[in-house]
Amino acid sequence: MSDGAEARTARSPVLELSGITKTFPGVIANDDISFTLNEGEIHCLLGENGAGKSTLMNVVFGLYQPNSGTIRVRGQEVSFESSADAIARGIGMVHQHFQLVSVFTVTENVMLGDEVTKGGGLVLDTDRARQRIREVSQLYGLNVDPDARVGDLSVGEQQRVELVKALFRDADILVLDEPTAVLTPGEVDEFFGVVRNLVDQGKSIVFITHKLREVLAVADRITVIRNGKVAGDADPGVATQQSLANLMVGRDVVFQVEKSPASPGGVAAKVEHLRVDDERGLRAVDDLSFEVRAGEIFGVAGVQGNGQRELVEAMTGMRPIVSGRVEMLGQDVTSARPRRIAELGVGHIPEDRSRHGLVTEFSITDNLVLNRYHHAPFARRFIRQRGAMAEHALELVQQFDVRTPGVDVEVGTLSGGNQQKVIVARELSRNIRVLVVAQPTRGLDVGSIEFIHQQIIALRDEGGAVLLVSAELDEILSLADRIGVLFRGRLAGTFDAADATREQLGYLMATGGELTAEQAP
Repeated sequence: MSDGAEARTARSPVLELSGITKTFPGVIANDDISFTLNEGEIHCLLGENGAGKSTLMNVVFGLYQPNSGTIRVRGQEVSFESSADAIARGIGMVHQHFQLVSVFTVTENVMLGDEVTKGGGLVLDTDRARQRIREVSQLYGLNVDPDARVGDLSVGEQQRVELVKALFRDADILVLDEPTAVLTPGEVDEFFGVVRNLVDQGKSIVFITHKLREVLAVADRITVIRNGKVAGDADPGVATQQSLANLMVGRDVVFQVEKSPASPGGVAAKVEHLRVDDERGLRAVDDLSFEVRAGEIFGVAGVQGNGQRELVEAMTGMRPIVSGRVEMLGQDVTSARPRRIAELGVGHIPEDRSRHGLVTEFSITDNLVLNRYHHAPFARRFIRQRGAMAEHALELVQQFDVRTPGVDVEVGTLSGGNQQKVIVARELSRNIRVLVVAQPTRGLDVGSIEFIHQQIIALRDEGGAVLLVSAELDEILSLADRIGVLFRGRLAGTFDAADATREQLGYLMATGGELTAEQAP
């Protein structure tokens, strides 16, 4: 631990939790948890998806009331009936899923619920709010435009808006719930700079995460939660990724994917001279051609925004194709709808699990049959067979280790990792021969990543063809048998995975193989 970290941990506590227990029907989310945040420190709360981290902090923020235990803020015992009570005590929370209205401006979002007014409270004083936002943005290095429409901002910029919302309300205790789950590597580095600046300005931060590298990079102290209980504390100065992973999961975790050499067969999926536009009408995929063979994983690497999403959506019938051809299992599916493609034996794990992979208001049972609810044994003469659906759900929940109190709960109440497992279970429990999978482990913990990687390898070993699109270079290098680098909608190069290097792929991802100004003769 650094000298600065030692100084911070020596300061007085600003938040103390003692014996916090929180239960829901059929599950103990937090079991007698004690936790302390000291003044001017970053205390990482580490654990698997569904371990109880977010629930604990939702108790701190007044969204849940504990069944037992006490909360102290700056030494004074408190009881929060709502988030307004927590905000009044100087606590702010940035949720994993942003609480923003996309059609509103930054100023309108920041003011929502804490309106700045004039004229006796009858008129919104947007000018004063805008000025306050500029001051907060400048003080903490957040670089937020008060007049920008939130829907036009990048994910990283939206996250800064959430931070401004908390700081606008004078929060000096910040709870950051999985703050890097949806950020690119470059945005993560920028965000860490923001976090350190916040601490330098006197803020105290609870950093909820399951990403081991990030914990070791940013934490002053680490507390690990497993199955709703404190599994132990760790010093980031001496801890390793392996030791933290073992503490999180309760067993040895294998970081390196174990797989045998591929035995590729015939072509199972083919893209020929494909052109696809994005929502703005701009060319996102440009004259792209490649093949994926049975019994292999073809990995598509690239910096996000180079046509990956449009490619996957075009191949699965979710986006119109301008020109070119897509073939699946010997059939032309260029203009096919998603149901026809799925019924050919094509599985799809989408990039955005909430928007395209699940109906979050539906139960786990219903989500597990979304693409076959009309087939036997789940339907008979157009009538759903609830018994068969429930039996199917119970079997898959056990097989794919979905952590849930029951199969009838809304899938939207599950942690991100368990939501992803529901999608994987639904797709891989069908008789599929081609799997199109985008960002399969984004936002997941080490245990869930290990499990999903094993499932993808198992499908390949059974003769399935896998198109893997991922922004995680480690994932591409570990899983893929062949690798293509997508740059501005075109393949900048294709390699056997055994011959590819991180440096080579990174260079192509950044430049597309073109010479930089410094390299040009």
